[in-house]
Amino acid sequence: MTTETYRSDSRFLLAQAQEELTAGDARQASEKGWGAAAQMIKAVAEERGWEHKRHALLWQVARRLTRETGDTDIRRLFQVASDLHTDFYENLYDAEFIGDGLDDVRTLLDKLDPLLEG
Repeated sequence: MTTETYRSDSRFLLAQAQEELTAGDARQASEKGWGAAAQMIKAVAEERGWEHKRHALLWQVARRLTRETGDTDIRRLFQVASDLHTDFYENLYDAEFIGDGLDDVRTLLDKLDPLLEG
């Protein structure tokens, strides 16, 4: 996939997550929130030629971007997205928590988007 595909998929998934949450499907909202964060991390990694094809590599990218930018929120917000991913499997969180998590994912996307060219 291309950088732009990852980027656009990220925003699409976040919009879908909000729709799922509004419709009452919090677990699907959680997974799509995670997907939105993962796709944007992949967009940045793809553009820079960094590996990103495995789950553990996404964490490496998040840590690398945190060091590069000095913005510790990148790692923290990616952790929130990872918690949403866990919720899909464990059904741990209520709709309010997931809504807050989706807000954090939006913040993460907004922080990562300017790191992309064009």
